[in-house]
Formats: sequence, structure tokens, C-alpha cells
Amino acid sequence: MPASPPLLLTPRIEPITQSVLDASALLRQLADGLGSPLNIVVPEALDANVEAFRAVYRRHRLRGHIYFAHKANRSAALLRHLAATDAGVDVASLAELQHALGAGFEPRRIMATGPKSREFLWLAARSGITVNADSLDELSELAGLVAARRLPRVRVLVRLAEFASRGVRLVSRRSRFGVPFDMLSEALDRVDKHADQLELVGVAYHLDTIGLPEKAVALEGCLAALDECRRRDVPAWSIDIGGGFGVNYLADGEQWDRYTSELAQSVLGRRPPLTWNGHGYGLRNEAGTLRGTLGLYPAHRPVSGPAYLDQLLSTTAPEQRRPLGTLLLDSMGDLDIEPGRALLDQCGLVLARVLEVREGADTLVRLDLNARDVSLEEHGVLMDPVIIPGDSAGIAGPAEVFLLGNLCLESDLITRRKVVLPVRPRPGDLLAFVNTAGYFMDFSATHALRQPIGRKVALFRRGDAWSWCLDEQYWPVPERTEAA
Repeated sequence: MPASPPLLLTPRIEPITQSVLDASALLRQLADGLGSPLNIVVPEALDANVEAFRAVYRRHRLRGHIYFAHKANRSAALLRHLAATDAGVDVASLAELQHALGAGFEPRRIMATGPKSREFLWLAARSGITVNADSLDELSELAGLVAARRLPRVRVLVRLAEFASRGVRLVSRRSRFGVPFDMLSEALDRVDKHADQLELVGVAYHLDTIGLPEKAVALEGCLAALDECRRRDVPAWSIDIGGGFGVNYLADGEQWDRYTSELAQSVLGRRPPLTWNGHGYGLRNEAGTLRGTLGLYPAHRPVSGPAYLDQLLSTTAPEQRRPLGTLLLDSMGDLDIEPGRALLDQCGLVLARVLEVREGADTLVRLDLNARDVSLEEHGVLMDPVIIPGDSAGIAGPAEVFLLGNLCLESDLITRRKVVLPVRPRPGDLLAFVNTAGYFMDFSATHALRQPIGRKVALFRRGDAWSWCLDEQYWPVPERTEAA
């Protein structure tokens, strides 16, 4: 078969990330001193992301909390920097709650979500944070802890699931989280039973989908739930719609369209393979017919993050036939959100050192990190890394290579697709996986085979140059100045 031109998937790189990449000498020094892999976080990039979400609130004349989904990154630096903004934090474990309290968040800016241990509920009650309850039993257990210790009432939201709309005959998919919407009355009865311990302040949902129609049904359902609360003289005012706003990872939508089209042709055998052992990312060839579903994150998403929230609020409610943002405003309700990935857009990158380059039928590049240190494949995101050459430039490219990890496992591929680099790398070069602060950096990292997980450093500006410290040493405190 004739050779095809390289299929680039160029990452979207904003000026703040490019400025970090331009500091190549500093990045090489950090990797030399702290090892590979190395996680780089850029706390100041959070400011623009928080402001972009706030601008959507202003556009729709809404108020409410922006809770950072802490599970997206373990960084102390990012969390402490957020504590200095008006954002809150969504914690999903006892340790995350302890981390948030220690980072400087006051209780009214902390929301507890997800499955909760008894210890987690105890600290939530003791510290006075808001609890987003996942089940009826959780409400009862929390009330019991509050009563046993004679604590002040705890603010709670009830997380709802399995919404339905008569207007479009759409039902949200089943979830392991939350109380089915048709059990709303039972949930409100449970809160009323424990009125001395629990203060209902709102309702919530969190759907594992990027589909606007399902989210519109859920949001309209939550508005109906608030109406029911008020009919019961319960002054609930908040709707928490979770996260799922997404990130646009790629610079060029045409590259994404071309790659996915060529992948289908490759699966059908109509062009040379694009992936390791013909992996189809969910597509398969059945007697010359393409079957299956592409199991990849839509890496080019121009409507994502704050723009996705804006689109959701501008969407017409399926039953009331008015924009959801307008209905929220008319209800005088607060809108709470829990962005993780979207709030960490352009907030970090992962560095990996090239250990070996093998030539053969394919060029194989072994890196000093593994697939869980930068879990692109696990999350289905495809984008090319950026090469940071060592002392000498590599052989002119472009070079199509497979990236291998450092574990003794056949499955340890950093990406199953061939990535395209501008030059053929050499041992000692660094590869930078950009825009990986949200879920890719440390969400899945382990000490498998006793390999160390990446250390983490925070970069911050001193004048026109980047400076750095270990992640746990970063605090958003102004530099000391001499008294006049």
C-alpha cells in the first residue's frame, strides 16, 4: 500500500503553556534533578478558568458556587491557589476533605459528594461543610451522627437520578449514584424526619454524559424538585449540576476528523495500520463492514468548559419550552457546578525522558514513565506530545513512533496509536504531554513494580521568568518586601 502522510493530532497550547515549554532549559534541569516522570502544575492558569466560568454566570445573571472537583488532581499547589479565589472545592473522600480544610477553604466553600464512609460523614458534620447526599440511608446516617454529638444542623443537598421528560420522551441513563427522581417525596420525608439535624438547601445531579438533551431533562427535573420543596415550605434554593463540561484538547478539528476517518479505513484494511496490533478503539471489521462504536473522548471539542455551560443554560427546557438559564433565574435559585477537567485546562503537563529508540518495522520509543503516569489511553484522549530536545537535535522528521512505558507488561503502551513527532527523538530527550493536569497526571498513578510515581512541582512567575518549588511547598502568598 502507498505510504500516507502522517496523521497529526496537534495539542491545543495556550500562551501560558507555551511559555512553560519555552523554558526548556529549566524543564531539563528539573527533570535532571527530580527524575522522570515529572508532573508540572501551573497554579496561576486557574485564575483565567475560574473567571471564564464566572463570566457565564454574569451573562445569565445567575449566582452560585463553582466547586473544583478535587479528584481530578491531588496537587496541594492547585488547591491552595484555588482557596485564594472565590471558588469552592468538591471533596469525595475523607482525605480530600482534610486536604481542603488544610489548604485554607472555609467550610461554606466545601461540598462533600460521592459515596461516604462513616468517618467522612463525621468530619463533614464536625466541620460544618455542605453534604451532597447520595442515598436515603446516607441522610439517616448523617442525621444520627449529628444527633449523637449534638452538632449544629448540617446543610444537605439530595442528589437525584433517573429523570424522565414527558416533552421529549427522554429518560436519563441509569446511575449507581443518587436517589431516583420518582422517590423525591420519600427523600423529602426523610429530611423532614430529621429536621433538627439536617437543613435541606437544594438538589443535585451528576450525569456521566456529554449529551445536552439528557442534562436538560435533569436540570428541568431539579427545577421541578425545588418547586416541590417550596410547596412543602422547605426554603431550598440550590441546584448542583455536577461537572462534565469537557476540554478541547486539539488545536485542529480537521486533524481529528481526518484521523478518525483514517482509523476506520485502517480497521477495514484499506490503509496501513495506525495502531499497535491493529487496535480499533472500539471499531471492528466484520466481513468488510465496519461495526462497533468509537470509544474515544472527542478530543476536539470547541464547545467545552465555560462555553458548554453557556450552551446548556441557553438550551430550551423540553417541557416548559423556555431557556434553562431563564427558568433558573425566575426560580431565584443558585446554580452550583463541579468542574474538574475544565477548571484544570492548561494547568499542567507531564515530562518523560526518552530511554531508548529502537528501529525496525516501526520505530519504538521507550520512556521513563508508564501508562498510569499519564493515563491518556485510560481516558481515551489522543494527542501528540511535544519534544524537548537534549544537547543535540534529533534526526529531521516527521517521525511516526510508538511510545512504550517502563513496566514489564505488554499492555504498558503510553498510547496505542502512532504519535507524530517533528524529529526522531534520541535517548535523553524529553517528551512533554501537555494539558494533562485534569485526570491524566495522577488519578491512576501507582507504584507498580516498585516504580516511583512522578514528583510534582509548581511553576510560578518571578518577574519575566518562571521559578519553581515542590508542589507541597507552594502557597499563594505574596513575596516579602522590605518596609519603606
